[in-house]
Amino acid sequence: MSNREKVDLFLSKWVSRKLTVFGIASVALFSGSIESNDWVIIATAYISLQGVTDIVERIYKIKHEQ
Repeated sequence: MSNREKVDLFLSKWVSRKLTVFGIASVALFSGSIESNDWVIIATAYISLQGVTDIVERIYKIKHEQ
């Protein structure tokens, strides 16, 4: 197993990639690397994508339970 596969396995098990991006953006905001407007865009995208993901997962479970 390559290092990249190990990292992907770790990320998929422990932390969502979207959350990782959100965390990095938050660190960048507090370190002054990005402005608050950029952080708001990233945070909104994270919340929106996570909501859509949750909805699709629920629909998938309902369809496969029948």
